[in-house]
Amino acid sequence: MAVIEISFDLSRIDFDRTSDEIRQSYWGGARNDDLNRRALDNSLCVGAYLDGKQVGFARVVTDYACFAYVCDVIVWAEHRGLGIGKTLIQALLDHPELQSVTGWSLRTSDAHSLYERFGFVTSADGMYMRFARQPVAQA
Repeated sequence: MAVIEISFDLSRIDFDRTSDEIRQSYWGGARNDDLNRRALDNSLCVGAYLDGKQVGFARVVTDYACFAYVCDVIVWAEHRGLGIGKTLIQALLDHPELQSVTGWSLRTSDAHSLYERFGFVTSADGMYMRFARQPVAQA
């Protein structure tokens, strides 16, 4: 099995491919490159890489203290089914600067099972999900 490399280095993100993938998604079709650039520049972004080539992306909007909103989780179509989406979500949840975050949320219409395995639960409207993590004791 191929090793999935995770990097939070924004300079490694293939912006053109990532923006294209987001624009082809059901949630990002109305966005343009400028909007995607601003979103990436103002978020904590993570890329997934196989053999040094980007194959997935996710980002979180956060205050780095209490709240995080997961968005734009996408795996390139030719690499789906390899656990890359799970690896991206786990990397965000494990990020050292997000350990105090107790309120995690996201919106999805088709990937509930991906997020449920991490403890997210569906809200009453069927789209919004929330994961309430117990606070981590700070030293």
